[in-house]
Amino acid sequence: MKLPDATPADAFDPLRPRLLRIAYRMLGIVAEAEDVVQEAYLRWHQTDRAAVRDAEAVLVRTVTRLCLDVLKSARVQREQYVGTWLPEPIVETVEGDDLTLTLMMALERLSPLERAAFLLHDVFGMDFDEVAKAIERDPAACRQLASRARTHVREARPRFPVSEGQGRELASAFFTASRSGDVNALQALLAKDVVTYSDGGGKTKAALNPIYGAEKTLRLFDGLFQRSGLRSSKLVHEGAIDGLPAFVTLEADGLLQTTAFAIEEGRIIAIYVTRNPDKLHTIRRAVGEDVT
Repeated sequence: MKLPDATPADAFDPLRPRLLRIAYRMLGIVAEAEDVVQEAYLRWHQTDRAAVRDAEAVLVRTVTRLCLDVLKSARVQREQYVGTWLPEPIVETVEGDDLTLTLMMALERLSPLERAAFLLHDVFGMDFDEVAKAIERDPAACRQLASRARTHVREARPRFPVSEGQGRELASAFFTASRSGDVNALQALLAKDVVTYSDGGGKTKAALNPIYGAEKTLRLFDGLFQRSGLRSSKLVHEGAIDGLPAFVTLEADGLLQTTAFAIEEGRIIAIYVTRNPDKLHTIRRAVGEDVT
């Protein structure tokens, strides 16, 4: 009896999660990553699959090249972005993938090719011959691209990372202190050179520029509390977001918000607040049962 011919989905579907992770790490936006992977699937339909010996290699190359095309236009869009641009927050944590939100921001300062070479080799474990095919450069050039990217990532990586438990405790303490107006407790959590980033995308209220230093950060959160906004903030989720300790809140204005923290030596060195509604659809789906 003749077995039914394999469909395009038979080879593609098992690889979809990996392809989505690659696209998200490249682009920083879930919807764009999903669009890229769907386009790769449509192209896979049109491929002579009988001639393909390694479906994964072909599909990773396709996704990478599509991402590079998107990044060319994304660079222009981000230059015109209102305020600070942060990667879209996601709750998912992939075992063995330590590329946190902080490190993704470091990659934003790289060229698209540097970013691709680093992600494919250092994060997703591809050898440089395969990376070369994916980004259409020779292996030696790919090594140089990844090396330059690695330097930036090394500079952004915490020197003294905290445990998951300690990170969760600090995030919880920050929520309690900031929502109760306890400035002294809040100050005890912050490094002197803490930086606060807030992404509203021009869609809602947020600081347009990063806020540097503990003093200015304390004034920011004290001011938010005094205006009553933080007093009615509702905690809807605690846990890692993009590999960082974080929490999700429903704020007084009815908007969902994520707050994530980079921590070193027991102090918060960076705060990442995402308020742009366009970037919170995935978070809303993840915590939707609690958002009322």
